[in-house]
Amino acid sequence: MDPQVLIQWLKREVSPALGCTEPVAIAFAAAVAVQHLGEPVTGITGNVSENLYKNAMGVTIPGTGSCGVALAAAVGASGGDPTAGLEVFRNVKPEHVTQARLMVNDGLVTIEQKATGEFLHVDLTLKGKNNQCRIVVNGGHTNIAYLSVNDRVEINRPPRSSCREENELPAFTLLDAFEFANSVDFDDIAFMLDAAKINGALSAEGRRARYGLNVGGTLRDAISQGLMQDDLLNRIVINTTSASDARMGGATLPAMTNFGSGNQGITATMPVVTVAEHLQVGDEELARSLALSHLVAISIHARYTRLSALCAVTTAAMGAAAGMSWLFSKDFGGLECAVSNMIGDISGIICDGASNTCAMKVSTAATSAFRSVLLAGQNIRAGSADGIVCEDVEDTINNLCRLVTQPMKHTDKAIIQIMREKPLRTS
Repeated sequence: MDPQVLIQWLKREVSPALGCTEPVAIAFAAAVAVQHLGEPVTGITGNVSENLYKNAMGVTIPGTGSCGVALAAAVGASGGDPTAGLEVFRNVKPEHVTQARLMVNDGLVTIEQKATGEFLHVDLTLKGKNNQCRIVVNGGHTNIAYLSVNDRVEINRPPRSSCREENELPAFTLLDAFEFANSVDFDDIAFMLDAAKINGALSAEGRRARYGLNVGGTLRDAISQGLMQDDLLNRIVINTTSASDARMGGATLPAMTNFGSGNQGITATMPVVTVAEHLQVGDEELARSLALSHLVAISIHARYTRLSALCAVTTAAMGAAAGMSWLFSKDFGGLECAVSNMIGDISGIICDGASNTCAMKVSTAATSAFRSVLLAGQNIRAGSADGIVCEDVEDTINNLCRLVTQPMKHTDKAIIQIMREKPLRTS
């Protein structure tokens, strides 16, 4: 495998985002449309795909203390930065939030769910007194497929599918990622240290203040009460979960993402960072282990859809297991073993939308990752007699992804239907 391909994967799929990336996609579309509208917004209408709606309806929007698809669009329109991509919320101020709330409360924002062939799809029309702008984002959180002003088309690109079959970069295996991490020049992956810095800051914020369900804080309290030990496993879980608490609870700090998700980026990063600190390794080893973790997470997720019924922090945690295993042993056999153990353990956790409960799933996945690494260290491995696990780790991964892309489609529809039937929550 050409190392430049893997570097391209990392640079494309590991990037900072402020807030959950599904509300970000909505706000980004609105912010770009406002830039082209050229006058104050008097109304927003449109639709988003069911999966995007599922992941945007219940997560706190940074700086607002509230959630909601309509609010995400209104905040993007009032104060979003169209040049900032996944950090579209970075310059939002209280007056922008106040303006956005007024738009929503006055019934000026109407966004519906729509069944589409795309998992990531936003179609918004923003109106002013004299003009209107329609924008379509699909196939990626900031991928503009169509834009028109007063029916004059300015952008019209073929849809870029967000399905795994349409990735323009070549697929790669866990062994490709392992060999890359061992051999690539440090200078070529030094940028991966930014993941440790950005997600580490988010973790520190989650430990400083109470956000979301305060899962990390609850675990810290349990240690202080003598109910849990201050050991490496619990430090991994607390450091990782605190970052997720902060992100899902609306902290105004970015997360370094993996495959378009901040929680996946946090999960692929913080367990590895915590083990690296425990082992007192230098920057080069940390960068290599982070590159391996994020690449393994990418390799697995690229085999199924970006949004699905599977909680993708589980596959991101498989990356973390690979990175932690590398720090302990530098042995590919241990990496294979750890990932296989995880697939035998937590492959059935569902994604029921982005919300504060994501931090609980992050806690579960991080625990499984470290436990699987410990088992691998004792040459204990789930094998071909164990469910969907095979002797070859690539076959095992493909079995998991087969479940996601085939029978779990029905699970996804059921989850969306259940969420649709619930009373709409806007704050």
